[in-house]
Amino acid sequence: MAGTKAGGKKAAAKNLAKDPNFYAKIGAKGGRNSRTGGFAANPDLARIAGAKGGRISRRRKTKTVAAD
Repeated sequence: MAGTKAGGKKAAAKNLAKDPNFYAKIGAKGGRNSRTGGFAANPDLARIAGAKGGRISRRRKTKTVAAD
């Protein structure tokens, strides 16, 4: 049954029977090992970047002058 949906449910049930916090522990390990940072780590940076994008998107289109 390995690799099937039923097998996955059986494995998950076994993991939870051994340790009710099994998946929480795995998630915590992944979070500690992350190296990306980004907006999730710095909400102020996200706010500043969003404001910049908003200002740019609301600008008028530049007029091009045809060279004669």
